[in-house]
Amino acid sequence: MSEQKKSRIDPRVMVGGAVALALLLGLALWQTFGASSAIASEDRVLIHSGTGTHSFAVEIADTNDTRAQGLMYREELAPDAGMLFDFQEERPVSFWMENTYIPLDMLFIRANGEIARIHENARPLDRTGIPSGEPVRFVLEIPGGRSSELGIAAGDLMEHPRAEQ
Repeated sequence: MSEQKKSRIDPRVMVGGAVALALLLGLALWQTFGASSAIASEDRVLIHSGTGTHSFAVEIADTNDTRAQGLMYREELAPDAGMLFDFQEERPVSFWMENTYIPLDMLFIRANGEIARIHENARPLDRTGIPSGEPVRFVLEIPGGRSSELGIAAGDLMEHPRAEQ
């Protein structure tokens, strides 16, 4: 009579398999929920538009110095990045592109988060004023052309902890 050998699974294979399963599950969840499951936070703005929810990693400019500096002297800006200017209250504002090397879209946003107006593709180094057109509390600057690419329009809603929603 021959003796049967007991089969044993190497623990390293089990751990490797569990890691692979966890990675696949994480990828499936990301593909299913993507940016729409993102949560607005101090450094993240969500724009809810007719084409979906769009997430931007933002720097905050909420002092005279940080607002004056803005995105000047930057040579690039990631497609999902931007700067959120907070004026603390609604008021007419105006921007220009002096010392700004990259084209920008400027989203002028009311205190409740509603986009009042969008100025697309502001020209680098242009000193022409770009007015809000009405009192706004926020301006979100994102890479030039992104609002059109993503289907973001006036009337869409910005979600951020600072917005009064």
